[in-house]
Amino acid sequence: MSGRILVVEDDERIRSSMRLALEGEGYEVRDAASGEEGLDLFVEAAPDVALIDLMLPGMDGFECCRALRRSSAVPIIIVTARSDTHDVVAGLEAGADDYVTKPFVAKELAARIRALLRRARPAEEEPGALTFGDLQLLPEQGALRRLNGDDVHCTRTEFRLLCELAASPNKVLSREQLLDRVWGYDYFGDGRLVDVHIRRLRTKVEADPAVPQHILTVRGMGYKLVP
Repeated sequence: MSGRILVVEDDERIRSSMRLALEGEGYEVRDAASGEEGLDLFVEAAPDVALIDLMLPGMDGFECCRALRRSSAVPIIIVTARSDTHDVVAGLEAGADDYVTKPFVAKELAARIRALLRRARPAEEEPGALTFGDLQLLPEQGALRRLNGDDVHCTRTEFRLLCELAASPNKVLSREQLLDRVWGYDYFGDGRLVDVHIRRLRTKVEADPAVPQHILTVRGMGYKLVP
């Protein structure tokens, strides 16, 4: 599976090794040494996936991620030297779809990119149109709309997560099931990916995200969508 990758990393040695490893996997790679340069290159290169180091000089990776997310739904993987919960969750809250920690294995990074790019499924596996609250989910159109016609912006990962929940309304799906179905891997996934994306979805589909009525947590089991 080929694709265009943008790497934003200030360490030249790491940036070069990432570029060579990803080119070896068949990807077309453009790289930038700063967040500001990365944003400019993003417009020019139109990548399919962006890899952003969190500890960048000047504009850090968190702000770079937020800036990209304001204008694009392209999948973002944050790269961090620290795996503590605060940094990872803050990066995901900034709009990232996934994360890797340094030092990382090139094959694992390539596998995560393939998983993010592997979005298409046969149409018959997609749920039909579903209305809940003042929203209508239209999987075949890739759209989430309010009943007044206004579009609700979601990233690709958020939309895929909502579709998976909608495919089994009122049924509890575990974090492991959602990691496998949405992110495409079940052996190096992290439940925090699911939790943060659920929180982000609630801010978009719930009248009061603190008291959700549709995307519910079932303690000790997972999540379910109640139309």
